[in-house]
Amino acid sequence: MASRKDGRGALEMRSLKITPDYAEFAEGSALVELGKTRVLVTVTLAEGVPRHVGRRAGWLMAEYNLLPRSTRVRTQRERQKLGGRTQEVQRFLGRAFRAALDLKALPGRTVVIDADVLQADGSTRVASLLGGYAALYLALDRMLKEGELEDWPLLPFAAVSLVWQGNDRILLDPTQVEDENAHADLTVVATDEGGIIEVHGGGEGRPVPLGVYRRMVDLALERIPALVREVHRQIRPASR
Repeated sequence: MASRKDGRGALEMRSLKITPDYAEFAEGSALVELGKTRVLVTVTLAEGVPRHVGRRAGWLMAEYNLLPRSTRVRTQRERQKLGGRTQEVQRFLGRAFRAALDLKALPGRTVVIDADVLQADGSTRVASLLGGYAALYLALDRMLKEGELEDWPLLPFAAVSLVWQGNDRILLDPTQVEDENAHADLTVVATDEGGIIEVHGGGEGRPVPLGVYRRMVDLALERIPALVREVHRQIRPASR
């Protein structure tokens, strides 16, 4: 397939850089740079859980925020009421992390994952998930070393985004412009062993052929194990 505007092949990801422990006061944190997309993710461990959870398990919630000049045109701060997209992304992130984390290992505690987008150029959900995984891994590793955990509670997982631009053209890790011009987009979250946590997205103005949809999912599942290894390589301590 023809190369893209940034010189990548159709199924080539942008460069990934993770700076662990970026925020000094958080229990875990990571700055993620995926191409021109940059997201700061922090993890906070708080006492108490929602009433419906009970004291035998913990809980996890995620908050997602686009900073005003993370976009080409200033994004208004959502002070009083969250926009529909923000709520959708927060629910998506929360579901993904809760599926990968054994909440019974954290009874009576709530994990708060804050993803703040510093610069948005596509795949902000993927960057938030990769950064959240890195930050959560670091926080849990410290808890394990300090005797606050008996067993390791987090499944190794990652996420990728893909878009379909018609015919047989599928692009991995789209930029914002590529995403805006796509007929379909998917974000796939899965473990390194191929267990699907979530597939989010679909057609943009037209149905997606089943064969195309399956191919997008298969391509994502092929890439995720190497992406998990790369995240572990960059954050250290050594992966489990």
